[in-house]
Amino acid sequence: MRRVLRREVAGTTGLLTDEHDFRAMRHYRTFAFTDFAEYLEAFEDLLSSRASQGAHTRVALFDPEEYADFCTGTGLDPDSASSRARYTAELATTGPALPYDGQPLAELIPALVEEAVRQATWEYATTLLARLGACASCGEDIGRTAFTRASGLLARILDTARPGKRHLVCSVSTAPETLVAVLHADTDPDDTCQLDEAEALEFTTVLAAGLATRSPGGLVIRSSVPSTPDRVYGWRLRQGDPEPLTAGEVFDAYCTDTDTGDLVSPESDVDYCVPPDLGPDVTPSAHRH
Repeated sequence: MRRVLRREVAGTTGLLTDEHDFRAMRHYRTFAFTDFAEYLEAFEDLLSSRASQGAHTRVALFDPEEYADFCTGTGLDPDSASSRARYTAELATTGPALPYDGQPLAELIPALVEEAVRQATWEYATTLLARLGACASCGEDIGRTAFTRASGLLARILDTARPGKRHLVCSVSTAPETLVAVLHADTDPDDTCQLDEAEALEFTTVLAAGLATRSPGGLVIRSSVPSTPDRVYGWRLRQGDPEPLTAGEVFDAYCTDTDTGDLVSPESDVDYCVPPDLGPDVTPSAHRH
């Protein structure tokens, strides 16, 4: 019966995703591993074993620096397996974590790192909006107003895009680094738009940060429909407003290597075009200055 009950118990385990973090944990006497490749192999065996027993496991990104801070804040001994377990349990609700579905670590690790970047981006953008406070002229909450505007702008972009698979990317250049958010929006046969709520929240928050801070940025959408060329178009963010990109500007952006600046061959069956008219911004707000 204990074996039966084990199948009902969900678990979370923390994973060190690179050698730098692995070396940091080797300073602890109770951390038994000495070789990173051996550690990954043992970790994958553990996940496979739990999956074969019907157990559900979530894998969380284990950050040694945050772990040390956690131990300092809670008064725990960092050189203890039980402390690592306590920190991992905390990650189950607060940190980036993904379910293990049998995928190899070579796939799970990049996805976990990407999830961590997504969460950090959303947290930074949320904090940025909260710190803007109220407008000295009209008294409106700048961050809340920008989020409402961003929500309306996203709705207008999706409403004017053709049905099908839509892939949106928003980037905002803020100090100290550029914020990037991605959103997938697919259309059902009955024209209902399907969104991942977490993605939509992150995307809207990053877009709102660009609108509120009047930071330079851009928003691009790619729509795909079977048997027709993909359509790519977008807007630049300038002084807190979206400005349509020309077809040539979209073509240049997609056909230039972002690292080297060299030209790359355009994709086949892709139309680089001007965006549709989004109509007026009807978001009610006195904060228009």
